[in-house]
Amino acid sequence: MTNKTENKTMMDRRGFIQKAGLAAGAIVTGTPSFAGTGRQDQQQFNLKYAPHLGMFAETAGKDPVAQLHFMADQGFTAFEDNGMKNKPVELQKAMAKAMESRGMEMGVFVAHSIVWNDANLAGGDEEKRQTFLKEIQESVEVAKRVNATWMTVVPGLVDMRQDMGYQTANVIESLKQASAILEPHGLVMVLEPLNFYNHPGLFLSKAAQAYQICKAVDSPACKILFDIYHQQIQEGNLLPNIEKCWEEIAYFQIGDNPGRNEPTTGEINYTNIFKYIHGRGFNGILGMEHGNSKPGKEGEQAVIDAYRSVDVVVEED
Repeated sequence: MTNKTENKTMMDRRGFIQKAGLAAGAIVTGTPSFAGTGRQDQQQFNLKYAPHLGMFAETAGKDPVAQLHFMADQGFTAFEDNGMKNKPVELQKAMAKAMESRGMEMGVFVAHSIVWNDANLAGGDEEKRQTFLKEIQESVEVAKRVNATWMTVVPGLVDMRQDMGYQTANVIESLKQASAILEPHGLVMVLEPLNFYNHPGLFLSKAAQAYQICKAVDSPACKILFDIYHQQIQEGNLLPNIEKCWEEIAYFQIGDNPGRNEPTTGEINYTNIFKYIHGRGFNGILGMEHGNSKPGKEGEQAVIDAYRSVDVVVEED
C-alpha cells in the first residue's frame, strides 16, 4: 500500500483499482514483438519474485503482455497485479495466456473494493458484509480466468465506537463466510497488515493480529500476506515475527525502507530474509510491491541487478 509520501513510481493500489479500466486500449491477443525490449533470457531466479506492470515499462514498452514476456526473459517466474480484477476480460485472458506460455505463476490481485475511510468489516454492518462477500464471489471467476490462487483482503478502518474485541469478532465472521465461498475452489484470501505511518487508523496493522484472526477463522482459505516493508515500519523484529506466524503465512511482499524501493536501497537485510524464507521451504510468491529507486531504463536494470544480488544461493547436491 502506498500514499503520496512514498516513491511516485510505486503502483498505488487505490488509484490503480480505480483507473485499471483505462488499460482496455492495451489489449493484446497475439504474440507481441520483442523489438526493443532488451530480451536476454536470463537464468531464472531461485525464489518466485513477482514484478508488477510498469516496473519495466521503459524497456519493455507499455503493452502488458510485452511486459510479461520481458519479465520472463529476465528470469522472473511470477507476476502480481493488484488491479487485475478491474481489467477487461479479454486483457485478463491475454495476460493469462502469456503467463502460461512462459511458465509464470500469477500472484495476488485485490479481491474487493478496499474502503480506506470506513470501518468496513470491523464495524459489523451487515449490508457492508454482504457487499464484501459478493465481491469475493466475483473474484472467484477472475482467479479462475487468470490462474490465480491468492487474493488480497484489507478490512478497513478501526471503528472508534466499538471495543476491539467486538471488531475482531466482526472481522472473523466476515472472513469465515468468505472462506466458505473460496474453499471449494482451492482459493486463498490473504490478509495484509498495513503500517501506521502510511495508513493510519486501519484495523489490521500487526502480524500477531493477523495470526490471531487466521487461527480463529480456521480455514485454508484465510491466510496472511506478510508485507516486509509494512512490518518493518509497524513493528520490526522481522525474522522472529515471520517465525511466529509461519504456519499462517501464504504470501510475502517486498519493499525496502525507507523509500519503498528495491532491496539494497534501505535498511532491511533482504539477503538474510530470503535465505531464511528459502531455508524454511517456502515455495510461494514474493510480490515486488515497491518502486524503482532510479528513473528510466537504468532504474529498471538496477531493480533486476538488486534481486540478482540478494537472491538465495542454491547449493547443488
